[in-house]
Amino acid sequence: MRSKRGFTLIELAVTLLVLAIVAAIGVPSIARSIESVRARAEISGFAAYLRAAREQAIARGEAQAVRLDPQARTLAITAGDSDAVRSTRSFTYLLSIEPDPPEAITLTFEPLGFSNGATYRILAPGNRHYVILVDPFTGRVITRLANS
Repeated sequence: MRSKRGFTLIELAVTLLVLAIVAAIGVPSIARSIESVRARAEISGFAAYLRAAREQAIARGEAQAVRLDPQARTLAITAGDSDAVRSTRSFTYLLSIEPDPPEAITLTFEPLGFSNGATYRILAPGNRHYVILVDPFTGRVITRLANS
């Protein structure tokens, strides 16, 4: 007696159907997770930029001001009251940034590390709300997921 080798057309069709169902379920969640990772990376970059400004203030022994332009989604570091920009950082269209209080558009880090303090509320894709807090007494920058 000879054994058959290969698959029938029905077996192949069922296998392809199962693979299509798995792909239909998995692809949207992968796309959402990629978008979420990008947003978290941008938020981490925002916080890191603030930390870098604090470090520059301490290392150089002079105040460093970080100016936020929420519409252009940019940050710029200047030395104290000077208008000379030392560095800038832009963020993607994915984020909506709102300073709280509105005067926090300019955040100043002093040579001893403290700041005038600020809270930045960030809306990321998927309706995720993040908060970046800058402690006025220590200058510490804290990032957290906000309770929506």
